[in-house]
Amino acid sequence: MFRFEHIQHIYALGILPVIILVFIWAVSRRKRLLDKFGDNHLVRQLMPQASKYKPTIKFIFLLLAMSFLCIAWANPQWGMKKEKVQRKSSDVFIALDLSKSMLAQDLPPSRLDRAKKFVKKLIDELEGERVGLIIFAGNAYLQMPLTTDYASTSMFIATANTEMLPTQGTAIGDAIKMATQSYEENNDYHKALIIITDGETHDEAAIEHAKTAADIGLLIFTVGVGTNAGAPIPTSFRGSKYKTDKRGNTVISKLNENMLSNLAAAGNGKYYNIENGEKVIEALRNYIDTLEKQEFEQRSFSEYESFFQYFLAIAMFFLLIEFLLSYQKSNWWSKQDIFKV
Repeated sequence: MFRFEHIQHIYALGILPVIILVFIWAVSRRKRLLDKFGDNHLVRQLMPQASKYKPTIKFIFLLLAMSFLCIAWANPQWGMKKEKVQRKSSDVFIALDLSKSMLAQDLPPSRLDRAKKFVKKLIDELEGERVGLIIFAGNAYLQMPLTTDYASTSMFIATANTEMLPTQGTAIGDAIKMATQSYEENNDYHKALIIITDGETHDEAAIEHAKTAADIGLLIFTVGVGTNAGAPIPTSFRGSKYKTDKRGNTVISKLNENMLSNLAAAGNGKYYNIENGEKVIEALRNYIDTLEKQEFEQRSFSEYESFFQYFLAIAMFFLLIEFLLSYQKSNWWSKQDIFKV
């Protein structure tokens, strides 16, 4: 298995396009200044040894050296030994509402964007637990089963949008049923479902589903996204047009805190408002820490071999070439006539 030990250092590669733009600007500025100095043909005669291409070649070698240095800094590794590891964790499903009402902008930039940011932070805080992802609107879908692959879960969250689901609505009851069906049959330990939604639902059976789930040990927590004042629901990308009813009146979507509080109570859990941010994540973490942990077996790499030294050597090689390469024309190359017969 390949990995970077310090993958955050790879982001240093992002500075390379900036350096390229600065180089292009510097070359362009130098050309303008030379044009002001005098005729281009005469200026070249005054600098007969100045190479036209070597500055660019030196820059390319420098750029390659910086690229390999960044990769070496991140320390690429290859897994050499895989073994079984016994771990204990709680099983937590996160159910994310992807209905159109989540596009409302009473929580800027939108309810959905705020919810996705919240879920990413929550997943980071739940490291060590098995986490699964359910998305729902008119129906509920298992997006990712219980896993410790937090990077993939975060990737799914980042790409989540309201166009992923064919039918609209807020089927919270279906999300609860999906969660109960997705746990192992012999899992008698306490489990948790965290529902993140604006609560705009006419799903009368949601409370009954929550009570049924609580009977088999599933604790349900709800996180409300939105405001009591509400906001219109955008129907266009720029948010210039909004959803209207049959009479042409703009539909205002409001956070239904009363329903979400009742739902959490029925599921032996608790309701939170997403605007409390870090406090909500901390409270959820503390609740999940109190759950009885289930032991499971996981195969993972326990030993990795580092290969940063190879990338470092290549970077040093390119730096050496850049250092030894002069800005002057090569006398040997200038004497060569490739068209000479």
